[in-house]
Amino acid sequence: MADGLRGSVAMMILAAWLAAATQGQEQAASPAEQSRVQPMTASNWTLVMEGEWMLKFYAPWCPSCQQTDSEWETFARNGDTLQISVGKIDVIQEPGLSGRFFVTTLPAFFHAKDGIFRRYRGPGIFEDLQNYILEKKWQSVEPLTGWKSPASLTMSGMAGLFSISGKIWHLHNYFTVTLGVPAWCSYIFFVIATLVFGLFMGLVLVIISECFYVPLPRSSSERSNQDPRSGKARGVEQLQDAEEDKDDSNEEENKDSLADEEEEKEDLGDEEDDDDEEDSPAGGVEEEKADTPDQGPQKDSSMAEKVVEPDRCGEQSCAAADKEPAEDLLRQRKSQHAKKGS
Repeated sequence: MADGLRGSVAMMILAAWLAAATQGQEQAASPAEQSRVQPMTASNWTLVMEGEWMLKFYAPWCPSCQQTDSEWETFARNGDTLQISVGKIDVIQEPGLSGRFFVTTLPAFFHAKDGIFRRYRGPGIFEDLQNYILEKKWQSVEPLTGWKSPASLTMSGMAGLFSISGKIWHLHNYFTVTLGVPAWCSYIFFVIATLVFGLFMGLVLVIISECFYVPLPRSSSERSNQDPRSGKARGVEQLQDAEEDKDDSNEEENKDSLADEEEEKEDLGDEEDDDDEEDSPAGGVEEEKADTPDQGPQKDSSMAEKVVEPDRCGEQSCAAADKEPAEDLLRQRKSQHAKKGS
């Protein structure tokens, strides 16, 4: 009897333990089953291009992100009522998506409607999120269009850069944490790797350019080298010719001015000779009148001399008056030639 009682008690204890264990497993599994937040990765993020979505970018170490976890779960449970899907993205595990959406602060929230994305900048509280969807406040927010759109080619390249940086960061942690390598050794390794990669890419570009580049024949290359030289020589010759033409024109102008001056001097000399000739016959006539006493009495000769003297003075004043305008004309012409020469 005692053995039977002991066996029955042991069976009861075992059954109670199994029941408690299964109940604990159900309680542990129920939150996971009830969570309606869908994790987004680089492989399934295109789901947000259809329908209406709310996305949350977070990091496990971010205190602000942890404070909004419960509100975000409540918002996801009401997703069926609001007719919206709710997702979350871990920026540590998915650096490419954080680069595609250009996330710089945490937590970050985005609204997506048929492939059009908008940034939600309100608090991560259930009531605010619910009003944002029900009242359609997202319509007053400027969408991310053009190169800023996560689906654009530019942001795809940004996602690639962020993915590479995330892999480098994981590799650095592997060196420093898992293997225990000093941090400075890891930095030196990445510097050398960057230099080697840059040299390799440069070599690849040179090979590609050599494959697609068609070299020019030597004759054409020599001509192209000679053309600039001949052009320069022509330019120098043209400048020299222009200077010579200027010098020749200046010399011709000087010669013309000298010739004009000589002609003017000759003209003035001819005018003076003419004046002298005009004076000489008048003087002869007067002398004849003065020397012929037989033609009249002395009174007449004296009167003739008195008359002759004013006539001579008048002729001399006329010659001086004629010389003055000629000299003025000569001066004017000289000044004009000087202006032309300057």
